[in-house]
Parts: sequence; structure tokens; C-alpha cells
Amino acid sequence: MKEDSIHVYNNLQDQYKHLGAPVDLIDASAGFTIFNLKDIPDKLPFSAPVSRLNFFVFNFIKAGRGNYTIDEQSFEIRPGTIYFTNPGHTRSFEWTEIEEVFLITLSESFLKENVHAAVFEEFSFLLSETFPARVVSPEVFAEFERLYQQIHKEYLSHSPFRTRLIGGLFVVLLLKIKEYFWLDYNPIYEGNRSSQIVKNFKRLLEKHYRDLNKGLVEHAFRVQDYADAQNLHPNYLSNVIKSKTGKSIGAWIAEKTIAEAKSLLQNSGISIKEITYRLGFTESAHFSNYFKKHTSLSPASYRKAYNSPAS
Repeated sequence: MKEDSIHVYNNLQDQYKHLGAPVDLIDASAGFTIFNLKDIPDKLPFSAPVSRLNFFVFNFIKAGRGNYTIDEQSFEIRPGTIYFTNPGHTRSFEWTEIEEVFLITLSESFLKENVHAAVFEEFSFLLSETFPARVVSPEVFAEFERLYQQIHKEYLSHSPFRTRLIGGLFVVLLLKIKEYFWLDYNPIYEGNRSSQIVKNFKRLLEKHYRDLNKGLVEHAFRVQDYADAQNLHPNYLSNVIKSKTGKSIGAWIAEKTIAEAKSLLQNSGISIKEITYRLGFTESAHFSNYFKKHTSLSPASYRKAYNSPAS
């Protein structure tokens, strides 16, 4: 599928308007919604085109049937199904039956501000690459139902503690998901997909710095840029790189930055100020301190030592 044919939603209101979902209760600044999909005024079968969401979406299907596709993986939806998706992935779905299907949609900032600042450390499965829909027993589903119904009740309330209550209840919900589905989750063991992520990262790292050297691009990539290139969450990319290579993504970038800085200082006549700008530093002093930290020499001293043209 061509990228320009994919709907990209950066806020909840745009996403819900496109689906025909109710938006009157959405607080654009809150980054959280919950509603019953049955409330969408549409005839069945109901389908949504391929889109990319920059939100976490949790789905609880008490009574409903259909299917959904995440990237190239398709799953059947039936009563008792629970699944979630995280930001950056393409998705589409079709519903043939809807009676009670609750969707919780929330932003990363909501998670960090109202659930836990280090939410991805305690609940690392939120950054998982795979999204298998799980069908649970009626008894287990009832536990989740009590929680999402209580969250929905607080969402509709006017309590001055509404957001804090939702955040607290959502912690319990995440703990239940971890208990039943992800107790032994470890991002190191996600299989061949992780290896491909590492290969893609290394390939892009090399190409990007070659382009920098040739002046084909103006600024050095940051972690977010490498994550965006693979439609991944930056925390997830960092976890995969560290677990598979034993070296942090920051270390990989730092090594390439220093190597590129040395090359430019030795083999080009461009000024240190221009090298500073090209490698993504805002000030020459910052670049000089960074370079000296890694080489024990200032950029000017390094250039002089190798008899390159002075800046």
C-alpha cells in the first residue's frame, strides 16, 4: 500500500470524526477516550480504511465479530477477544456484528502523566512488536469488563478527580493485562523481526552518514528519526538495538558522529562551524566539548594534527 493512501491521525478528534464516532466528550488536550463502538451511527458491516495512529488503542470485545489487520498481520475478532495496538503501525478493520465493543484510546503523554512516568519500564509489553488477539474465558473477561466499565463511568463524570481516577484504574487494567498475557514478556525474544530491525537500523545509519559526508542531507538523524523510518516507537527501537547488539542506540550514533566528524575535519575544507551544523549541533562550543569528550582533542587541534586546511 502506498504511504500517501494511508490516513494518518495525530489527534483523537480527527480520528473519531473520520470514523463517525462521537466527539462531543473528547477533550483535545486530555489524550484519552473510551466509548462503545456500538454508538457509531453506521450500518453493518462497518469497516475503516487503512490508517496510522499515533496512539495506543485497547479493544475489549464482549459481543461482536469481525477482523482487523495490523501491518501485514490479520486476526479474527470474536466474543471474548482482547487486544491492543501501539503507535506507528498501520491498521484496518471490518465489523460484521457489534453489540458491546469498548475501545480505549490514549496518547503516550497521558500514560506518562497519569499512569506512571516510567510506564514503559514497568509495562514493557506496551512497546511490543507483535499484536496477537487473545480470546479469554468469560470469567477472565468479566474482570476486564468491570474495569473498563468503571473507567467509562469516570470518563463520563464531572469529578474534579476524573483524570486521576482514570489513571489509577488504568494501572489496574495494565496489571491485569500483564498478569494474563505478558507476565514473561521480554523484547529480546521477539524473533526474526528484531533482527531485521537491527539490520535496517545499521543500513540506514551507514547510508545517512554517507549522505552527510557528501552534503546530500543537512542534519544528522536523531533516535526519533531512525524510529520513524521503521514506523517504530523510539523506546522500542532502543530496546531492540540494545538487546540484540549489546550497545545502546545512542552509542551507535555517537560512534558514527565522531567518525564522520573526523572524516570531515581531515578531508574537507569546510569550517568547523559548518561541520557543527551538519552534525546536528546548535553551537560550535557544544560540538567542541562533545568531540573532545570522545577524542581528548578539540576539533581545531584534531584538524591541525592531521594538517587539514584550517577553518
